[in-house]
Amino acid sequence: MMVKTRFAPSPTGLIHFGNVRTALFNWLFAKHEQGNFLLRIEDTDAERSSDEYIHALMRDLEWLGLEWDEGEKHPKALGPYRQSHRTSLYETHLHRLEDTGQVYPCFCSVAELEISRKLQAQASKPPRYSGKCANLSVAEIERKKAEGRDYTLRFRMPRGSLLTFNDLVRGLQSYPSDDIGDFIIRRSDGTFAFFFVNAIDDALMEVTHVLRGEDHLTNTPRQIALLQAMGMPIPEYGHISLIVDSKGSPLSKRSGSMSMEALRNKGYFPLAINNYLARLGHHYVSDGFLDMQGLAEGFMLANLGRAPARYERSQLDHWQALALHETSDGKVWEWLRESVKDWVGEKDGAEFVSVIRHNILFPEDARVWARVLFADTLDITDDAVKVLNETDRDFFGIAVSLLEHNMDFLSYTQRIKNETGRSGKGLFMPLRAALTGNIHGPEMPGVFRLLGFDRVRGRLTRLA
Repeated sequence: MMVKTRFAPSPTGLIHFGNVRTALFNWLFAKHEQGNFLLRIEDTDAERSSDEYIHALMRDLEWLGLEWDEGEKHPKALGPYRQSHRTSLYETHLHRLEDTGQVYPCFCSVAELEISRKLQAQASKPPRYSGKCANLSVAEIERKKAEGRDYTLRFRMPRGSLLTFNDLVRGLQSYPSDDIGDFIIRRSDGTFAFFFVNAIDDALMEVTHVLRGEDHLTNTPRQIALLQAMGMPIPEYGHISLIVDSKGSPLSKRSGSMSMEALRNKGYFPLAINNYLARLGHHYVSDGFLDMQGLAEGFMLANLGRAPARYERSQLDHWQALALHETSDGKVWEWLRESVKDWVGEKDGAEFVSVIRHNILFPEDARVWARVLFADTLDITDDAVKVLNETDRDFFGIAVSLLEHNMDFLSYTQRIKNETGRSGKGLFMPLRAALTGNIHGPEMPGVFRLLGFDRVRGRLTRLA
């Protein structure tokens, strides 16, 4: 059987690191196995779901290179691919469970259920439904309905059994059915619970492998029980570690998580994000930068870790630097052109990129160097001011007098060295500080060329 994985997000917001890593792992595993990757939209939360977020998540996946083989925009016979369009399918399977007595109405109120949970907690028992409504007679059920009582529909868990499955990441898992209890599959407002529709969709869409966060681990025995009751195929499940921040807490916006839209706007390369996330909770033999094919070829379920995956911004930026290194000058110019257009014209674009590319991570960094190299005014850092204050004014006067048109930087500095006796930092640091306002930055020969005779002369003259 061909491997088929899926990504099934709820479109209630922009996708972040956790969502994207789940999508990436499923994509990588499918491609490693020459299988298919499915995109399904779980939009049953009508109040929070929106087409805007659906379009945004598809745009983000496409930008990352995580093209799906089946789903939204790529429909096949197993659709539709939005849960909001599949209600009749869920109703059909619900009726089958009702016909076999595996579902029953529960009239317990929220307050009753809360009291029951508190009593169970005080007795150190797992929180589960007491089964109060499990054995109501037909007459009792009809009377309560006639009274207009709200009710949910609960799935009748088999008693005294052990639900086991081999987790692709965590090994053999076992759950006593009596500890789980009967759970809700349709709410009192008529909407279906995640356990139910998610399991049905995976079976009907022929998903063979489900990689998802470990926070779904306890959902799995419920879904296996449902699928067994309906006589439907059960996928293999693997529950990946959660991403945590530097303090070990779940990663959130507050602790540094950024949406893909925000990362794209900042200038991160898709391959930088993919190289980082593919190694966040997963080990590769190669520490080098990989394209999507290389990431897929090296992705192994056996290399998925169980420990929480710690997010570090510095590591993401490491991969951004490697991605930038792998990108051609022409593509780098396309990447940063919009940010520097106020200072850098097309004729200088290629040389500008070659000079500054090793000193930037993002287009905003290029913007800083564009101002340094092409603006009429120059901002000077405190460190550069210190260097300039420690340098004799005569040095800059000599530098101005020795400057000629069409002179390269090495010839120019050799003349200054011969005239002043300065060398090393004593020669180059004052020139860098005077010409760029910084004590660090791109190689000076390229800076000197881009500045040109007039701008070099003007900046040195002001200090002479």
